[in-house]
Amino acid sequence: MVSATSGPRLRDVNRTAILALVGRHGPISRADIARRLGLSPPTVTAVTRSFIEAGVLHKVDDDASRGGRPGELLAVAGSAASAIGVKVAAGQVTGVHADLDGTVLDAFSAPVDALKANPFDALAELLAPRIAAVAGPTLLGVGVGIPGFVDIGTGLVQAQLLGWKRMPLADYLSQLVGVPVLVDNDVNTLAAYEHLYGLGRPYEDFLTVTLGRGVGAAVFSGGDLRRGGHGAAGELGHLPVDPEHGLPCHCGRRGCLETYLSDDALVRQADDARITTADDLRTAADQGDAKAKQIYAEAGRRLGLAVAGLSVVLDPQAILVSGEGSRAWPHLAAGFEPAFTDGVFPGFADRISVHVDPWDDTKWALGAAALVLRTPFTFNADPQADAVRSRLAAFSVEATA
Repeated sequence: MVSATSGPRLRDVNRTAILALVGRHGPISRADIARRLGLSPPTVTAVTRSFIEAGVLHKVDDDASRGGRPGELLAVAGSAASAIGVKVAAGQVTGVHADLDGTVLDAFSAPVDALKANPFDALAELLAPRIAAVAGPTLLGVGVGIPGFVDIGTGLVQAQLLGWKRMPLADYLSQLVGVPVLVDNDVNTLAAYEHLYGLGRPYEDFLTVTLGRGVGAAVFSGGDLRRGGHGAAGELGHLPVDPEHGLPCHCGRRGCLETYLSDDALVRQADDARITTADDLRTAADQGDAKAKQIYAEAGRRLGLAVAGLSVVLDPQAILVSGEGSRAWPHLAAGFEPAFTDGVFPGFADRISVHVDPWDDTKWALGAAALVLRTPFTFNADPQADAVRSRLAAFSVEATA
């Protein structure tokens, strides 16, 4: 329950809570907002009126009448604000400009040498004209998804695949481009997309699992992203499977789960001169090749056991599978489904939904934008997140002045 006690800070909390509820569960009536948050109807009316006047919320339909005057249903106005999101890979950046309801207004991609000692200038040069093209202050900021993690204590980025060690990406890039910048692991950004706009929208507790060049995971618990004590939660690919006899992993250890399930690992297991890429292996399985199908079934079994273990610990409502490797899911499922069913608590397999979200690189970039777009709906205390909320607040004040 949110207290309706007066005071500037409590008013801000009430505003954030109301906007979060409408953003996640709208269209919704004022009466439902008051009931769910434990706020007085006058408080809800005052806050929502200010958001409507600012263009952040709008009426979309009438609530079903229960014998009296129908209540207005409120939803977030997509055009009220926007963000730019980019997914950074070793040689490529994929980006989108999206509005507050997740509509992609523009998409772009460009080669970038992320392995440079200082990649900030290249990213800033790519972003600057796109930021300049967005008129007015309604651009809330830039989200960046990277194949690594952001240290919670220092804000520094570690991304081994990019050769980045202790990079102050958010703060430095923000100074270069002149808007707030939020950075997170790219699987976390994908989960942010799923929670705000995708298959994770109905759930407060779910896991996102990604397959492809690596193996990753992200955890949503209690309606929020869990990044762990150091920012590195979700490194499923580096779960030790056979640390004594397994193959070397790029992390420096041996026998990580990724050495069995990554695209390169699956191709290596084929040991066939005709199969040099993951696409080749999937095509062979599609055509009924027994060895290819067996490779996928065994990979699915290992994945099912690992995800079942996570499910025993975290008790999610759903598992969302994505990434370019998910295109082989019909073959992976043959091993995944029995292993997962046997690995979770008896009777829980039917209660945990498993969904496969078709891979689309744009979703990763939209997820990076969602880092920014979800910030007005959260209580994230990160300084860059505070800067995002300040931009929305300033825009709202101007609109209602």
